Amino acid sequence: MNAKDYYTEHRRLVLGVFSVIFLVAAWELLLTYVFPVNPFFFTKPSLIAEAFKEQVQGAKLWHDLAISSRAFLWGFSFAVIVGIPLGLVMGWRRRVEYALDPFLTAMYASPLVALAPLLIIVFGVGVLGKAALVFLLSVFPFVFNVFAGVKSTDALLINVIRSFGGTDKDLYFKVILPSTMPYLIAGARLAIGRGLVGIIVGEFYAASEGIGFAISQAGDTYRLPDMFVGIIILSVIAVVLTEAMRRLELTVAPWRAGEEVR
Repeated sequence: MNAKDYYTEHRRLVLGVFSVIFLVAAWELLLTYVFPVNPFFFTKPSLIAEAFKEQVQGAKLWHDLAISSRAFLWGFSFAVIVGIPLGLVMGWRRRVEYALDPFLTAMYASPLVALAPLLIIVFGVGVLGKAALVFLLSVFPFVFNVFAGVKSTDALLINVIRSFGGTDKDLYFKVILPSTMPYLIAGARLAIGRGLVGIIVGEFYAASEGIGFAISQAGDTYRLPDMFVGIIILSVIAVVLTEAMRRLELTVAPWRAGEEVR
């Protein structure tokens, strides 16, 4: 395989890697030679790399990631369990839609992170409080994306199932759920970002461990390279999880592959 063929097949990866390299190189050169800045007020990639090396060799970083991951997995899992069925029912049953849509829309449009102190008071400063905030922030993308997916289901397919005597179960599993799958994956990609925000906010307010607490503590003590290490790690996690969702979408909905811009 020559270079041109490799680029054509892996264009997303190649362009993504080169854009990151360009950004990091420009950041380092500007702050080193063009606009030298006191490291106390701002940092640069070389200092972040040194801090990253130190943290990776220690145990605290891995402990903080384990603590935050547990809360994220609990909250995100409950968001999936609650959000998907609720979106399906709202999309299929008009009375349920009319009853719940105004309330859920108002909740989704409101600044939910402002409820973090209340959730911490109710559920405590441990894993449960942070998981509750992750759930609250990530459940709505599942509800509204699945709801939109159900509404966009081809009416012709529904009529075909009904004309052959299909039950509601047949409609859900043979027509509605497959049609909704791309919307569901898109909702999961949005929910991942919101869930990670929930972890950070929860650990900012009340925590003694976790990656969000580590970022907050490093910022309060002006250890900017350590702060950026936590931020970059979370960014990488978000990119990896989002890319995993994209690949899952192409697996469960392969017809979407042809819709991507080449």
